[in-house]
Amino acid sequence: MEVTKVLHMNGGMGDASYAKNSLLQQKVILMTKSITDEAISSLYNNLSSRETICIADLGVAGSFYTRLFPSNSLHFVHSSYSLHWLSQVPDGIKNNKGNIYLTSTSPASVHKAYYEQFERDFVTFLKYRSEELMKNGRMVLTMLGRKNEDRFSQGCSYEWELLATTLKLLIAQESIDAEKVDSFNVPAYNPSPSEVMHIVEKERSFTIDILKTSEIQRNSCDDEKYDMAKSFRSVAEPLLVSHFGHDELNMDQVFHKYNQVIANDRKAMEKIMFVNVTISLTKIN
Repeated sequence: MEVTKVLHMNGGMGDASYAKNSLLQQKVILMTKSITDEAISSLYNNLSSRETICIADLGVAGSFYTRLFPSNSLHFVHSSYSLHWLSQVPDGIKNNKGNIYLTSTSPASVHKAYYEQFERDFVTFLKYRSEELMKNGRMVLTMLGRKNEDRFSQGCSYEWELLATTLKLLIAQESIDAEKVDSFNVPAYNPSPSEVMHIVEKERSFTIDILKTSEIQRNSCDDEKYDMAKSFRSVAEPLLVSHFGHDELNMDQVFHKYNQVIANDRKAMEKIMFVNVTISLTKIN
């Protein structure tokens, strides 16, 4: 899987598009707005009145693990719900059979491989952004994460566990090949605050101004148009299509079954609690 080519949300304005199913993501941006406001205000107060402020908002249009802008050209970088996505599926996780992501049944080597891939990617991100930001430039980054060091805690990863259950049911119905499912793994990692802090301090280009977590329940969107399965489909479908192909796996069938799995798990909605790790940074030099 070439992640840079397939890691994007469903486009357009259709029923399963990200644009129509990102109410929760909008709420998270509002939840973290005070941190962003503080960073921008502090930045603005230290600039001359005639200086043009250059801002970059980094989301799912391409990879941000490369250089994107000229040196010393940016004042402020913002990214929300993007940096938990990895540049690639980690190497050495072929023994994660029966899972499509990190779970309590994943071998320790798989957990290690996922973390090490996240560390490499986040170090790369910080390195390139430090080259692009001006001295004392600021960044505010929000990513899906964990509250603590328990990698087995059920949070947003429970959505992927529900998808794994869905795929297993389709295997039982002979609608999909088991080996193909075994080779499918999600290129994402939900870090803890201490992991984020460790990597920032290790990379040494930024000081940490604020590091905090917040929580939001998956079904907290009270809009009558909100649909959990459609919201998840807007994120997961491009990865599934890339791996299985439209011909081998009918996406309508997958998410119809996914909806049934949710309906049969009365605690599903309660278990899916998104933990957000938000960090505000200042470039050192």
